[in-house]
Amino acid sequence: MKEKIELVVCDMAGTTVRDAGQVPQAFKSALAAHGIAVTPQAINSLRGASKRLAILNLIPDGADRASLAERVYATFVEHLAQEFNGTVEPVPGAREMIDMLRQRGVRVALNTGFDRETTRLLLDALRWHEGVVDAVVCGDEVAQGRPAPYMIFHCMEATGVADVSRVANVGDTVLDLQAGHNAGVALNIGVLSGAHKRDQMQQQRHTYLIESVADLPELLNSHH
Repeated sequence: MKEKIELVVCDMAGTTVRDAGQVPQAFKSALAAHGIAVTPQAINSLRGASKRLAILNLIPDGADRASLAERVYATFVEHLAQEFNGTVEPVPGAREMIDMLRQRGVRVALNTGFDRETTRLLLDALRWHEGVVDAVVCGDEVAQGRPAPYMIFHCMEATGVADVSRVANVGDTVLDLQAGHNAGVALNIGVLSGAHKRDQMQQQRHTYLIESVADLPELLNSHH
């Protein structure tokens, strides 16, 4: 018999929050403001990563690489706040999915490569206040972001779920699926509503690929 899923861990931008290209745009403009040119492909390959680490990886080697990365990161957060202003919307059906799963007794946690400050901006803009989900874990709160599994483990810790065979991981990037695989979750689910398309996602180890998180309640029903 399949174990009942007790916790669903969902990524934010591109998975539960509509991806209108604000993140790559803010990356690009923040790097440009500091005179760093980078290709759209390089930015796309870092989707789902811890944003601090992603910026550090985009900066050429040099003596003050770390301090430059911090300055670029601060600019990125400012630009992102401007990009998000008035443009943040949930993926259609995401809030209903969260409410439906929680009514069934399934815990729902969000995890993201954003830091706590940026995540708060997003949650405020969505009006997803305290109590909408069971836990929120940010990229700067673990030793290593994706593809390491630590954010998923942190979500388990925060919601009191100890068994990975009762956890589903959901995300829109290659790194989301890699983190789910590394965590050993029961269901590793890719959504096609965000950064990475079917051909990229298909190549990763996954259980299902679905169009949107709105399809999750039905998928979990059929899993039992």
